[in-house]
Amino acid sequence: MASPLRLAIGGLGAIGLAVASRIDNGDVPGITLAAVSARDAQKAQAKIAGLRNKPQLIPLDALADCADVVLESVPARHFSDIAEPAIAKGRIFMPLSVGQLITNMHLVEKAKETGARIVVPTGALLGLDAVRGVSEGNVESVRIVSRKPPRGLAGAPHLVQNGISVDGLTSPLKVFVGTARQAIVGFPANVNVAVALSLAGIGPDRTTIEIWADPGVDRNTHTIEVRSDSSDLSMTIANIPTEENPATGKITALSALAALRRLTAPLVVGT
Repeated sequence: MASPLRLAIGGLGAIGLAVASRIDNGDVPGITLAAVSARDAQKAQAKIAGLRNKPQLIPLDALADCADVVLESVPARHFSDIAEPAIAKGRIFMPLSVGQLITNMHLVEKAKETGARIVVPTGALLGLDAVRGVSEGNVESVRIVSRKPPRGLAGAPHLVQNGISVDGLTSPLKVFVGTARQAIVGFPANVNVAVALSLAGIGPDRTTIEIWADPGVDRNTHTIEVRSDSSDLSMTIANIPTEENPATGKITALSALAALRRLTAPLVVGT
């Protein structure tokens, strides 16, 4: 039998800790938890105290030294601290802050040189298999409409810079319309889904997004519309937010686990 893949996780928030717990529990055959990293070492120690096999607690830029797979789940500003070493050392790099790839596409070229792989989980989205499929043909347009409870958008740079308040809304408010590339600048913690969609399809400059602060929804909801010469797609997903972070859906951690499972599974279903 092949040796298990060693996993290192950057960030022990709602997603990172959930993945760490499931891997430690042996829920994904062929993968072991080797190391974790977090900004607050004392809190991190408390979080991993209940794990059966405690991983190393090390700095972000050291994760790639002791792992075959590096999962990134940190605030966007720390993305490069994990990504650069992982790619340089030829690891499998799994980013959840996928929006940061747009301004770090040199990592793709670097991966060609080092043998690294960048594997992007679907995250809080749906239908990426179909989008990837139709994109082998001709795609006319890809559009995503995201509706979120106002508190899940509060504090986004675009809102702050443009003086847009989402407090006390009684009806839906469209707070942004533009391309996926533009959206990730103004909403770095909210629209990684749009960037994942764009990378699976026709790119961040042709993929358009509307963002709504909607007091009438209690879930992060995304609707995708695709027009192509092979299929027209219409898909909607309504994600239950995590208790820890209203901007993050519970499905995101599960999607990361599913992506990890694909790395070692004898049967893989889907494009």
